[in-house]
Amino acid sequence: MLTISDFISILHKYYKSPLVKMDELEEHKIDTWREELKAQLKSFVWIAPDDSLVDAVKTLVQNRVHRLPILDPINGNVLYILTHKRILRFLYLYIYELPRPSYMNKTLEELKIGTYDNIETATPGTTLIVALNQFVTRRISALPIVDPQGKLINIYAKFDVINLAAEKTYNNLDITIEQALKHRQNFEGVTKCSTTETLSAVMDRIVQAEVHRLVIVDPEGRVKGVVSLSDILAFLVLRPLNQPSLSTSSAD
Repeated sequence: MLTISDFISILHKYYKSPLVKMDELEEHKIDTWREELKAQLKSFVWIAPDDSLVDAVKTLVQNRVHRLPILDPINGNVLYILTHKRILRFLYLYIYELPRPSYMNKTLEELKIGTYDNIETATPGTTLIVALNQFVTRRISALPIVDPQGKLINIYAKFDVINLAAEKTYNNLDITIEQALKHRQNFEGVTKCSTTETLSAVMDRIVQAEVHRLVIVDPEGRVKGVVSLSDILAFLVLRPLNQPSLSTSSAD
């Protein structure tokens, strides 16, 4: 499966300076990318239509992937693509038809959900090539943008890199994140939360906003952590089964 992460890895590998154009990228075939990225290629993971929702969540979380193909076991055709977002929306819609678990009224701090250590951030003046390097080397998918006081003011995510491909502006990755984000459309601001909010409130916000993560801030707006779709799914689905999960916020 070809993803935006692969495109970022290619940009990270080929970019030298704004004086050296990367016109050859437009001539590349998928086979070329596979050859260039072979050292980073993971095993192709998938599930069958009869596999359980638990199997799906476990495969997504433990393999640190965001999309999971459901394959026809007979002919191998892709029937559907399952994502964290779709699973969480399903749980969000139907969880209230079941007896309400008491933990839904507990806070993130009480439940210890999210990642709080070694949170990578950037500033408006951080260059795109530095941001892409952080995506690749730290295996993260978003960078909270902070001011000199560490207060959250924006976010730059892997999804924003799509604009570079769409507008063919990837020849100059020395521009700042602030400059790059001027091309962003339909952005309604960073979705955030605090450690004192309940899991129920956090689920409601992340589903309604249709985002992959919430940035956790303190009362002054300083970045303290990140809670991702994977964190919530691992807690809701894998924790009751005592299934191992990874620290996933950095990857989501």
